[in-house]
Amino acid sequence: MKKNGSKETLLAHLGRSVAKRERIINTPVYHASTITYADVEDWENRHKNLYSEMVYGRFGTPTSFALQEAMSEIEGGDRALLYPSGAAAVSAAILAFVKTGDHILVCDVVYAPTRKFCDGLLRDMGVETTYFAPGIGAGIGDLIRPNTKLVYVESPGTHTFEIQDIPAIAAEAHKAGCVILHDNTWATPLFFDSFNKGVDISIHAATKYVVGHSDAMLGVVVMKEPHFAAVSAVTAMLGYCVGPDDVYLGLRGLRTMSVRLKQHHQNGLAVANWLESRPEVSRVLHPGLPSNPHHALWKRDFTGASGLFGVVLNDVPKPAVAALINELELFSIGASWGGYESLVTTCYPPRTAEPWNPEGPLLRLHIGLEDPADIIADLEAGFDRLNRARKAA
Repeated sequence: MKKNGSKETLLAHLGRSVAKRERIINTPVYHASTITYADVEDWENRHKNLYSEMVYGRFGTPTSFALQEAMSEIEGGDRALLYPSGAAAVSAAILAFVKTGDHILVCDVVYAPTRKFCDGLLRDMGVETTYFAPGIGAGIGDLIRPNTKLVYVESPGTHTFEIQDIPAIAAEAHKAGCVILHDNTWATPLFFDSFNKGVDISIHAATKYVVGHSDAMLGVVVMKEPHFAAVSAVTAMLGYCVGPDDVYLGLRGLRTMSVRLKQHHQNGLAVANWLESRPEVSRVLHPGLPSNPHHALWKRDFTGASGLFGVVLNDVPKPAVAALINELELFSIGASWGGYESLVTTCYPPRTAEPWNPEGPLLRLHIGLEDPADIIADLEAGFDRLNRARKAA
């Protein structure tokens, strides 16, 4: 098919070459480990096309090749690789570019498993991490050392949702020969154009919006061709592979991602605007709100917002927060996000580059696909419980 259609059209058609050849709609689920070869020559040349041809089950099947093709095309990359989780995608992508004695720069607001990986395994390997404030912009150049290999950004940041000036950061980093890695899970390729903003490696916890139904673990790394050799070599050595059924669920979710993201965008903004009017709320951490200090950057670089954002309450006792959350009818308490359901968690962001001193408790909300009026009614009843509990304390 034509590769210059809208992203909505591309999502419906990319990665379907096998399916179309067989005259079916969906790419079949290929369960395979051993792949046989026609002759000795074929066998001895088997490693020339890892991750793009049938070599061994761990290196992919037509099911995984379909999702890899679709993800790389929709984001504007050249190649993509799949992983059994978002955390696995993060670790493989970073390990592809570092060795003992190297230094990396990581935004202070990253996904907790990314920070744990940097402070754990990477530190034990002798790789040093410096965390930088999300508003650093072109100032990142002052932190780059001769042994700095990569800069890792996540925009917006986990829990507090700061937007980073990725083009400015990338420009400085590229001058020093550093690679730019970006966790694009929140925006997806639909709302943030990674490679046209200076990113070299785009990482997704596809468990979230790609899968979209909270029923499969999946990670994706999208890259331009020059970086494929490094990332694929590490992926192969670590033995990462994804079960074909989970890949199929990723393909299924991808087909409806544009429709779902539009609704998450609308529902999230509707709830965020309402929350700004509540006396119990100190701040709503949603970059799509005009009142947000990062709104101008978000509007410049993004074309939409997902359903995930933070809310800082005015200072209230912990039992009052529990009263708000525990009896919500439409919100479950749980990790992850990106599915059709609304979720809420309490958050305690780690910060080392700059302090995080909120006025009160921080909640992370994922606004699902329910009617926003019903979500607001549920939260309104929760605030009534919070106020009763606060007065009784």
